[in-house]
Amino acid sequence: MAPTHGTHPVLVASNRGPVSYTKGESGELTAKRGGGGLVSGLSAIGPDAGALWVCSALGDGDREAVRRGVSEDGVRMLDIDADTHAAAYNGIANSALWFVHHMLYQTPLEPVFDAGFRRQWAAYETYNQAFAEALAEEAADGAAVLVQDYHLTLVPRMLRELRPDLRIGHFSHTPWAPADYFRLLPDDIAAKVLHGILGADRAAFLTRRWADAFTDCCRAVLGDDFDPDTRIGVHGLGADADFLRERSHREDVDERMAALRDQIGTAPDGSARKTIVRVDRTELSKNIVRGLLAYRELLEDRPEWRERVVHVAFAYPSRQDLAVYRDYTAEVQRVADEINSAYGTDGWTPVVLHVKDDFARSLAAYRLADVALVNPIRDGMNLVAKEVPVVSDDGCVLVLSREAGAYEELGDDSVVVNPYDVSGTAEALHEALLVPAGERAERTKRLAAAATALPPAQWFLDQLQAVRSAGAGG
Repeated sequence: MAPTHGTHPVLVASNRGPVSYTKGESGELTAKRGGGGLVSGLSAIGPDAGALWVCSALGDGDREAVRRGVSEDGVRMLDIDADTHAAAYNGIANSALWFVHHMLYQTPLEPVFDAGFRRQWAAYETYNQAFAEALAEEAADGAAVLVQDYHLTLVPRMLRELRPDLRIGHFSHTPWAPADYFRLLPDDIAAKVLHGILGADRAAFLTRRWADAFTDCCRAVLGDDFDPDTRIGVHGLGADADFLRERSHREDVDERMAALRDQIGTAPDGSARKTIVRVDRTELSKNIVRGLLAYRELLEDRPEWRERVVHVAFAYPSRQDLAVYRDYTAEVQRVADEINSAYGTDGWTPVVLHVKDDFARSLAAYRLADVALVNPIRDGMNLVAKEVPVVSDDGCVLVLSREAGAYEELGDDSVVVNPYDVSGTAEALHEALLVPAGERAERTKRLAAAATALPPAQWFLDQLQAVRSAGAGG
């Protein structure tokens, strides 16, 4: 008798998959493999595990690949209507749910949940339903399905209705908003998001703080409808130490270190200049502008650091299809230029700003950093905070926002800041620059140990085991 269901015992669902396609001038398709914790984690179960990654086609190359039947082993890419995807991804996921969880709204003017929002929400439901149907079709009897992030909050409930036999987990890679802020969402939408995730056997988060915020929201929004049967878990994704240490010592990283050293230069007395490093996407939550303002205040109030320190700032453009992100990227450039104009000399550029994504250059900066500035407004985890100590050559002081998820694990050995307090951050940079080399090295060892406690492979396997143990029918 033919099986009534699919054949895959393990499935992962996420908006972005492990591969993307570009279409050349002559029509040929080129595949590019992605990285990150999920890619590393899924590889831990091995190629013979029968796993399937369900993701969305994100661009014209991806859609063309689906239409031609081009695919990678273990990947199913969904060709969701481009307008539907744009409304779900930009309109709801990135302009509503992301803003709520990162508490980014300028509330006198936004959000505005009007008829246009409701049309976008309908697209978000359609988008999530497409994922649920594909997962239901592909999953073997009793399979484990790990649904990822705020793009797919409705999938667990939809999938449960289609396939009650499955073991379903949902993992949130973002922070979770406190209940009062989450309730900016229309009441029915807030309830749908929560009910959607509660369709899983297990809902997991990067830190206990975000997990507790989720349950607080459930109690506040759902009241007596809150189903406590869904298990709540915490898995603090760590850095991949083996990969980072090997990759950071390749020839291309050494070349970029030499180039950065040339840009940094030496102090007038011939001594090595100190470096304050940050590596971020120009994401609104990363707080790059306030970091630059804090550096400017350091130079203004502590003139002894002029010509003795350089801020190496990598701000890689993100979500440039949204006007607010384009404006933010422009503001980062403007403030950096303003600092260089005000304080720079013929032999010293105070801010070395790079906006073109270059992983090898990022690793080179990690190795060179005397101070790493990680000051997000809010962040689910922030892997940069974990990666820098792992690859630092001579030890690095971490200036860390208390609103980053990484604070729970790294706060004791960091200089901790309130991300809104520019003056406080300037003073923290001064303090960090003064830490003696020996203490800096000891701090870095402790930070690296904490940062690698749950590497991506184990992070994924722990979730998989927990979801299988949770049982079906949550």
